[in-house]
Amino acid sequence: QVQLVESGGGLVQAGGSLRLSCAASRNIFSGNAMGWYRQAPGKQRELVAGITSGGSINYADSVKGRFTISRDNAKNTVYLQVNSLKPEDTAVYYCNVHNSVYDYWGQGTQVTVSS
Repeated sequence: QVQLVESGGGLVQAGGSLRLSCAASRNIFSGNAMGWYRQAPGKQRELVAGITSGGSINYADSVKGRFTISRDNAKNTVYLQVNSLKPEDTAVYYCNVHNSVYDYWGQGTQVTVSS
């Protein structure tokens, strides 16, 4: 079993920045797909940034140019740098790692953007 623990969320004004972190309890990121998702109240969970098992990076159109996903395999940590935040970015942000065998989620970290 793997635990994913997100951190770095908080309350920020529009235009501000945060760096979200997702720490895994063991080395799991190498060779697996991973991503940051978010879920706003009353809405479905959506992928905002992902890294495929092959290392390709993709972003939701709504965050392109503002969010950056990265990982540090040595620290078993995935990051999401979120800049130029907008009120519509307010959501709980979740980290996910998966392959054909398993699918792990963290508990989420709240990001609230005030206007």
